[in-house]
Amino acid sequence: MQSSIEVSRQPAVRYLLRIGDTCLIHAQRLGEWCGHAPVLEEDIAMTNMALDLVGQARAVLTRAGAMEAELGGAAHDEDQLAFLRDERDFLNLTLAELPRGDFAVTVLRNFALATFLKLLWERLLGSSDVELAAIAGKAVKEARYHQQHAGDWVLRLGGGTDESLRRLRAAADTLWPYLPEMFEADEVDAHARSIDLGPRWSELADDWNAEVLEARASQVLQRGHEAGHQHPQHGRHARGSRVGGSSGASRSSPAAALADSRSYSRSDTGANVTLSPAASSAGGERRMSHKGAGVRARMCHPPGLSCG
Repeated sequence: MQSSIEVSRQPAVRYLLRIGDTCLIHAQRLGEWCGHAPVLEEDIAMTNMALDLVGQARAVLTRAGAMEAELGGAAHDEDQLAFLRDERDFLNLTLAELPRGDFAVTVLRNFALATFLKLLWERLLGSSDVELAAIAGKAVKEARYHQQHAGDWVLRLGGGTDESLRRLRAAADTLWPYLPEMFEADEVDAHARSIDLGPRWSELADDWNAEVLEARASQVLQRGHEAGHQHPQHGRHARGSRVGGSSGASRSSPAAALADSRSYSRSDTGANVTLSPAASSAGGERRMSHKGAGVRARMCHPPGLSCG
């Protein structure tokens, strides 16, 4: 049994881990639809988006591990950071790790996160870290497609049947309390901004709200506001303070999407479960590679799933 690794608490490293972890956990949640989406075309689309996000996560986690060593800590590769950290050390947005839910929850979450990640990658193009800027240059193209694809589905469900609209509004009620976490500033953000590593995430709030309005999804998301929740731009919670999230506090469903692969990696030191994609994050076919039977099947086809 492999023990957990100790990860640097340097704010610059934690800033990168927040990005990489959010992409990784969101990818796993999307990947749960592989073989279970309501139509074949969307099954393939969501799987491809999940693989895009795995590529982004791999690149950012690789850079975070290298930065650990540059700042005087122990270097870790992307696989160690993905599979050998304790659950409380994952710094992804809580929104990304919520249970998969039905198709409406997935579509609306994907739209919210894709819009956020697109804006973040656009700002990271000007990062003082040249490697992070290069990663952003590839990732932003994928995020733009993810946003457009999810936005189209929000409109289709919102303008479809009474049942599709009901489910979309129920999804908004479920997801709304977790949106403010995306835009709460803290000392990690402040440090990243001071060295031009990346923006404070709070700086993205106005653009996020504008793009949601432009995509005509605001009426659906407004449902959460009518239910009594804070507007995303004006949430009062410190990042992650509700259930954990990117602060690394205790969580309601910590890194559950990686449970099988993390357990396998820890129990078999020769398993070599990796995140390495078959092609770069910019495009092309990608895969979760490993040595050892059964891991990919459990990650892509968890038992008991249906379209909800």
